[in-house]
Amino acid sequence: MDDKTRTELEAAAFRRLVDHLRERTDAQNIDLMILAGFCRNCLSKWYKAAAEERGMAMDYEEAREIVYGMPYAVWKEEFQHEATSEQKEQYAVEAAKHEF
Repeated sequence: MDDKTRTELEAAAFRRLVDHLRERTDAQNIDLMILAGFCRNCLSKWYKAAAEERGMAMDYEEAREIVYGMPYAVWKEEFQHEATSEQKEQYAVEAAKHEF
């Protein structure tokens, strides 16, 4: 596979992942962190870093809006729930193991 095709396939897979996360507002970021070790905010940081590596100026909120499909404050207000004590405990255990 040539580099152009690989990049196109990776971009398509990334877009599908972002679309999926936009549809699955029930999947809370803390759950994603516990289970997978990354969340929408991580994707936003990676997106911002990729832009900056290519000399493009992008702030974190811009990257978040790309990943969330709306301003983060709106998503948080509409879809984010307070983490339960169990989620917070699970996150602490996973964070200690993986240093996130």
